[in-house]
Amino acid sequence: MVLEAINMEILAKNIKKSIGNKEILQQINLDVKNKEFLGIIGPNGSGKSTFLKCVYRILKPSSGEIFFNGKNIDELSFRQTALDLAVVAQHNFYSFDFNVLDVVLMGRSPHKKILERDNKKDYDIAYKSLEIVGLKDFAKRSFTTLSGGEQQRVILARALTQETESLILDEPTNHLDIKYQLQIMDIVKSLNLTVIAAIHDLNIAAMYCDRLVALKDGQIVGAGKPKDLLTEKFIKDLYEVDTKIEALPNDNINIRFLPKHFK
Repeated sequence: MVLEAINMEILAKNIKKSIGNKEILQQINLDVKNKEFLGIIGPNGSGKSTFLKCVYRILKPSSGEIFFNGKNIDELSFRQTALDLAVVAQHNFYSFDFNVLDVVLMGRSPHKKILERDNKKDYDIAYKSLEIVGLKDFAKRSFTTLSGGEQQRVILARALTQETESLILDEPTNHLDIKYQLQIMDIVKSLNLTVIAAIHDLNIAAMYCDRLVALKDGQIVGAGKPKDLLTEKFIKDLYEVDTKIEALPNDNINIRFLPKHFK
């Protein structure tokens, strides 16, 4: 099923991306290890989503190469890419006129021939994915009747039915209540997959990621374990805000932001 014997490493070499005359990404070099949970942080406009879109092939880099397990993605079909990599993007208010199970079964498309019908294996995988995200009893519900957090968990279940070796999270918890943010991240963390996630919330990034890479103005300006990278000085330089870092057990940290009126 989705969680067994999965291996994937992702390598980005010298990735540049320009849109018009504006250079969005500059010489991005990144190596994501098998089963690593890598977080990408940085202010708005730093290039996080643009880089991820290059990885999952919505955008093509202006130059540079990306490899999945040593294979250049330009040499892979889009179907093969979908067998290697699933994507959960930012939450939008989707208007799918389908029930939840039908939405989740869409994740089986890369495994199917044209016009091939879903079979018992597809349904078993879809129900298992819904069980993983805690929505098995929602299978026959209309997708449009769900809350934002429930919809995003269904989209995650759809990604799981692809049975891929890796997962891209493109700011998937934006606009969600904190309860649903933590639910999504808890589920993803439990999967033991290779994950690259663009994350807006630094405390969530620190809690869930094995390693962080920081972008600013399209360049990597720092990388390391959360407790090592996220110093008060580094956050000030990256986001231009003051913070107080508190050490927690098990090498965890809590970041307290200090608005000017606190001074």
